[in-house]
Amino acid sequence: MTNEELKDEILKLTREYSRRVHKSNRPGSDPSHPHNSDEFQDDDVSVPYAGRVFDEHEVEAAVSATLDFWLTLGKEGDKMSEKLASFLGVKKCLLVNSGSSANLIAVSTITTHKLPPHKRLMKGDEVITCAAGFPTTVAPIIQCGAKPVFIDNCTKTANARADQLEAAYIPGKTKAVMFAHTLGNPFDLTAVLEFCTKYDLWLIEDNCDALGCTYTLPVTKAKEIGLQHLLNIADKDEHPIIKYSDDKTLITAPTGCFGDISTQSFYPPHHLTMGEGGSVNIVRRLPIAKYAESFRDWGRDCWCPSGIDNTCQKRFGWSLGELPKGYDHKYIYSHLGFNVKPLDPQAAIGVVQMSKLNDFVEARKKNWTEIRTQLADLEDYFDFSLPTHAKSWDREKGFIWENSDYQVDCSWFGFMLSVKPSSPFTASEFAQYLTENKIGNRMLFGGNLTRQPAFVQLRADYPDAYRVVGELEGADSIMNNAVFIGTYPGMTTVQLAKIGKTVHTFIESING
Repeated sequence: MTNEELKDEILKLTREYSRRVHKSNRPGSDPSHPHNSDEFQDDDVSVPYAGRVFDEHEVEAAVSATLDFWLTLGKEGDKMSEKLASFLGVKKCLLVNSGSSANLIAVSTITTHKLPPHKRLMKGDEVITCAAGFPTTVAPIIQCGAKPVFIDNCTKTANARADQLEAAYIPGKTKAVMFAHTLGNPFDLTAVLEFCTKYDLWLIEDNCDALGCTYTLPVTKAKEIGLQHLLNIADKDEHPIIKYSDDKTLITAPTGCFGDISTQSFYPPHHLTMGEGGSVNIVRRLPIAKYAESFRDWGRDCWCPSGIDNTCQKRFGWSLGELPKGYDHKYIYSHLGFNVKPLDPQAAIGVVQMSKLNDFVEARKKNWTEIRTQLADLEDYFDFSLPTHAKSWDREKGFIWENSDYQVDCSWFGFMLSVKPSSPFTASEFAQYLTENKIGNRMLFGGNLTRQPAFVQLRADYPDAYRVVGELEGADSIMNNAVFIGTYPGMTTVQLAKIGKTVHTFIESING
């Protein structure tokens, strides 16, 4: 048996093993999923809030790459980066080992001394962010020596209140805005980009929860707020998502391609998984990729890929810093960097996952709508979240928009509902009941982050470490009242039905 034949046999057995062992990780609509068998008994079914969704193809890809044993980023990493960049319509994607690392690299990138002084984020400069969310959207701002400025969240969308941006701005101090698209609901990109364009600020989109979301706005407005790069792509009429409306008055594009830099996470609950992993996406200015890559790769000045030397053809011809002329460029460091690369077998998994992304996104939308429909009669007890720019939801018509020129299409990370203050139960009591009945649930991450012990201690140690705009009443409301449950593509009709049944049983028990 040749080496090639031996590998083929190993991969054949790998596929068979995965088909036998990982049936419950298949998409919820897959006939092979155990819940879809006539023999399945649903008495004790659990409903995770999220989970890995894969089949034998991802397992085969991981084993194949491991057998090759290159391990560090290589050809699979290149494939994954190219596929993701093509999907998003961005200049370049740099794979990293997590979404949190992606945020760290994104913020670090705009601290480089290679930027003009007015664009460089320096110690003590400010970055506007929002109070309720995941801590590693904010932590890199502090870790890079800058100051986060917290504005409030809208309770309906869970996104930042764009109407507070002006109050947060300080000339000469504010250098950037960094928001997440919360739970797969795009924030108000039009208002935020108007603000960033007005003051020449960086926009970093934390797109970790939102891969596959789209945002639609008028072409005239896109020109005003600096989205010419998207119009250029739409003009070619080659991108599957970045497109004009039929009358060419509107343009639609995926989140993650509107700002200057965006980030992704490929942790198992997210839209795609590499086990661990993430990406820093360079949206429109390709030179920024070199700075981001330097921070990702130890801070080195050299841009040669692993295993390749002398891409610049002058490896021993550089004179930088106070090093002797001709010092090996592979060991010249222009930044205080990190090492946050993933492995090539992880990227191999990501390549397969990318081929399923569109189906995953559609499943998330379908699952959200199914849950909303099941709970439609409970509006006396819960406030249900809405997409940005939507004013209501209708069982027959779907979302009703404030202005049809501005719409979003959400690739939902979760289904959020807020317990009304008038309800005869609290969010904690509701969450506890769901947990006892095996319905996975989460609060909206860290809630109001300024209430978290890390930030309370930070302010005690350094009173000027961050700044707050207003009273953060929306963030507090989200912290106290909001719970979200899953919409991930592994959910089956059995699990979706259990959600509706369990929530209604809870309400009935409360009402006696």
